[in-house]
Amino acid sequence: MGRVPVTGMASLRAPQSAGVVRGRESELVSLRRLLARPQGRYAVTCGVGGIGKTTLASALADVARAEGRSVFWIRWRDPEELAEQMTRAAVACGLPEARLEEARAGRAGLPDVVWEQLERTASWLLVIDNVDTPQAVGPGGEEVASYRGWIRPGGRGLLLVTSRNTDPGVWGTRAVLHRVAPLEPATGGQVLCDAAPHAGTAEEARALAQRLGGLPLALHAVARYLAAPGSRHRTFTAYTTALDTQLGTLLGATQPRASDPDVGRTLVRHTWELSLDQLEADGYPLARPVLRLLSLLAPAPVPVSLLTPEMVTEAIGRPAGVIEVEAGLNGLHTYGLVDVPTRHDGHLALGLVVLHPLVREITAHAHTTESTDPNRYLRALTGRLIQTAQGVMRARTADWDTARLLAPHLLIAAAHTANENNRHLADAVDHISQSLTEAGDYGSALRLRQVAHEITARSSGRDHPDTLNSRNNLALALDVLGHHQEAADLHQQVLTARGRILGPDHPDTLLSRSNLANALDHLGRHQEAADHHRQILAARERVLGADDIYTLHSVNNLGLALGYLGQHQEAAALHREALAGYEHVLGVEHPDTLNSRNNLALALDDLSHHQEAADLHRQVLGAYERVLGPEHPDTLHSRDNLGLALDHLGRHNEAADLHQHVVTSLERILGPDHPSTLTSRNNLGLALDHLGQHDEAADLHQHVLTTRERVLGPDHPHTLQSRNNLAAALRASRRTSTWWRAGRGHRFLSARRS
Repeated sequence: MGRVPVTGMASLRAPQSAGVVRGRESELVSLRRLLARPQGRYAVTCGVGGIGKTTLASALADVARAEGRSVFWIRWRDPEELAEQMTRAAVACGLPEARLEEARAGRAGLPDVVWEQLERTASWLLVIDNVDTPQAVGPGGEEVASYRGWIRPGGRGLLLVTSRNTDPGVWGTRAVLHRVAPLEPATGGQVLCDAAPHAGTAEEARALAQRLGGLPLALHAVARYLAAPGSRHRTFTAYTTALDTQLGTLLGATQPRASDPDVGRTLVRHTWELSLDQLEADGYPLARPVLRLLSLLAPAPVPVSLLTPEMVTEAIGRPAGVIEVEAGLNGLHTYGLVDVPTRHDGHLALGLVVLHPLVREITAHAHTTESTDPNRYLRALTGRLIQTAQGVMRARTADWDTARLLAPHLLIAAAHTANENNRHLADAVDHISQSLTEAGDYGSALRLRQVAHEITARSSGRDHPDTLNSRNNLALALDVLGHHQEAADLHQQVLTARGRILGPDHPDTLLSRSNLANALDHLGRHQEAADHHRQILAARERVLGADDIYTLHSVNNLGLALGYLGQHQEAAALHREALAGYEHVLGVEHPDTLNSRNNLALALDDLSHHQEAADLHRQVLGAYERVLGPEHPDTLHSRDNLGLALDHLGRHNEAADLHQHVVTSLERILGPDHPSTLTSRNNLGLALDHLGQHDEAADLHQHVLTTRERVLGPDHPHTLQSRNNLAAALRASRRTSTWWRAGRGHRFLSARRS
């Protein structure tokens, strides 16, 4: 299954400046010249990990910003995220929506479209950081040196790439390579003196810097150690002696070359091994195992609450107390081996820790290759992640933030145990996916659903009830992201298997049939959906009873399907019935109750009771903002529905403002091609047309029509509606509205354990 981009977008802002950058003056002068006159070239700063490539790029970003240039900073992770962030940079430079739509429709290559805009725009610096696997950048397996992919020269600004790959052939003839060398001993000594001014003379610092091979990451780690008040080695000379004792036999050289990747990594590792030895000598024996545990997690912020004494005890095979664990973690922070990340608002994210990527990489490698039982740590971590995920599900909406934090670490745990049958891990992944779905983070939820299904199918077999349940949840995740046909196909598979194994009236079989009907509704096959829902409702009333929550879901979903078919009186009556049941069973502010109230308001609007509908939508919107937050997709849908009701009341300016807010938010959260985003953009076009802005309305309807033809197909009812709306806009006459229909009924029917 294709990967769907995550919904949370990374910042394009450059990282905070490191301040004074020593020993890189000549490189910075050269880069500044290139920034001023790229002349069809681009820059690559390359060298081993920890050599200061990113620091140099950050210094150039400071210069560019001071000169009034636009600065965009992208951290390379994978091709999909690179494409997304490059597109955002081009949009920030003025890329027209119509040209972007041509790329989305496949009529133009997206990299070509992005670079066309960058070539038209003056005075920018674009940094792509950590491109250590240039062969993976793409798209489509393109070699970087062909300059047909994302990395290419040209434009009226400068592209700067940082990478460990120093091969000129990889980057092509238009690349200006700056091989970042180790710092000279005198400069490295100054770095040490800056951070530890009382540790000795400049000459002693110089000798230590030479011993460290001039590797900046090692220099900063040592300086942090020497500046710590409890360090055993407090002077440059003492540290040099200790380093000589430990490294002499290892390296067999009195002056190792930091430009050698293996030696560089060994140097860095042993600079912090001294810190770990010091912490152990000072009474912090758990610092080293805590660092190893952290290194086995994802390169992402880690909640400190994961590091319980019980988990550490299981990992190391001896008792570990809470005070010892906390002391070990605090010691790691004191010596600079872990950091506290910074939030988007610039404040520290207390309760979280992060490892430097190189520290994580080397520590994890050393542990897995040198430990006599590396899996013991992995088992302990996996067990703790499972336990924490179970707690998140019990907390529900109160712990969505923890769910977001756990997601990358669960994926790493699943990768570590890829050949094991860990049903409990699959449950944990499923739990967190459900939380992320409820939080509106649908892209992240899909990847977790895929992993949960893979684990469950491997451990239990294709037709096991647990596997069918997991496949059902995967289909729901696809449906909410707009992949309706793929979702319908999976739901049909599950329905067929459950009908064969459990019988047609089993609650799980009815659940699958209901989910299939919802997917058909989203595909525009409303009559089929209504027929299914009417039969399911009758079966659920017979099997489960009229007050069962799943029976209420069927009442709601039948009302939605009938509304699509224009049977508004019956739809409104069903929504009143469902709402009364939800309020009785779940309470007045449960998300399902709010969704039902939203659907009743839509039915009232269909019946031209616009003021009553607007009042109800305003109530629902206020409750959604309290319960789910202002940026949750359900809250945004509610705001858009209020805009429709206001538009019908003639309050077109208010409606247009609401629709514009929703379009902007949904593009960021769900993506520009998601059916929900297209619906909101359609509704904005209607409001603008009512305001007399006919040309702008026609442009919006043309965009929506083109995208719906590609995403939903030419015969989908929403596509046909867009075609009518465009024709009407071109005649500057009245339009047909598209309404949100659901809170998407399948959202109610996710994951019920068999």
